[in-house]
Amino acid sequence: MSDVFDLDRLRAETPGCAAGMHFNHSGASLPSQSTLTAMWDYLRREAHDGPMETANDATALLDEVRADTAALIGARPSEIAFLGSGSTAWGATFSALPPLAASDRILVGRQEWGGNLATMQDAAARAGARVETIPVREDGSVDAEALASMIDERVRLVSLTWLPANGGLINDAAAVGRVTRAAGVPYFIDAGQALGQIPIDVATLGCDVLKAAGRKFLRGPRGTAILYVRQEFLPRLTPRYLDVLSGPIADGVVKIRDDARRFEAGEISPALIFGLGAATRQARTLGIAAIRERIDTLASGLRDNLRSIPNVTLRDLGAELSGIVSFTVEGIPATEVRAALAESQIAIGANGVPYTPLDMSARGLDQIARASVSYLNTLPEIDRLSEAVADIARRA
Repeated sequence: MSDVFDLDRLRAETPGCAAGMHFNHSGASLPSQSTLTAMWDYLRREAHDGPMETANDATALLDEVRADTAALIGARPSEIAFLGSGSTAWGATFSALPPLAASDRILVGRQEWGGNLATMQDAAARAGARVETIPVREDGSVDAEALASMIDERVRLVSLTWLPANGGLINDAAAVGRVTRAAGVPYFIDAGQALGQIPIDVATLGCDVLKAAGRKFLRGPRGTAILYVRQEFLPRLTPRYLDVLSGPIADGVVKIRDDARRFEAGEISPALIFGLGAATRQARTLGIAAIRERIDTLASGLRDNLRSIPNVTLRDLGAELSGIVSFTVEGIPATEVRAALAESQIAIGANGVPYTPLDMSARGLDQIARASVSYLNTLPEIDRLSEAVADIARRA
């Protein structure tokens, strides 16, 4: 593990670590003091010098954040746009594709994020197109070989949620990318739970579009998201709306930007982007490989503990697992498990069908409890969470 991975220091520099045990990093993680300071310092400058005047001097620093973000995922700075949420980023690029026609097909992974799926299903219903689910392998992960057999001239998009929100599965996104590249079909990846948790290299993935919110494992602020659009794919996307940044008018002609910022609005919070930049720099300094190793160790320990508790069932699928540990307690809804743990200052998540409707329905699940692990967590915290779940399970 990296020499800079000083857990005591990292926790001391994270105010939320003193307030309780946080196992909801897949929902929103705890920001570091450096992230908070980056935002506060900028806001203070705005208050003193004026927001617009301060922004005039921020361009070079924002360019640095864009370069750091690009480096984090193996992209070029020109391929990165900043938006307010992952859903906004995904919707903006999906709506920029050519309109669907009757009989067109969209292929999605079974774990597709509910917001993405709703957008696709609505568009398909209006056009008379279809959204079809890619089969899964025995371990529940997307079956790239089956995908290859599904592709024909009517397929307009393949969309994959890489790490689903309802469990520890890690789909083989690169295998899907090899299929879509060979077929020349657009490929979108939702990397919301991957960013800041596992290494990302967009060239290896072979995707045309990738989006992720900054608030999750990367530990950035809410209200931030990154959008990657492969430069060579950009001409195939026509934004549904423009502003003076994305499509300025010159000599009476609209000049749409020739980089990913054609999806970026002129009105964006530099303070939030600087917070995202601080979180990105910290992740790069620590090393994503080191982060991944620690998360895997802690999550594996938590899974071992939960397996041994009567009335508790692990719900994770897949051979390679992430730091999202999903489980159910017999006879107790996940929302009640979450509430009971909150009384002991332990924060977890609880996901229902709308978040991953295809997978939850296929598995007959209506809710799962979700304990997501960060490198900030400790072994004593893992044991305390396990003991608390065991106490709840004894009530079942």
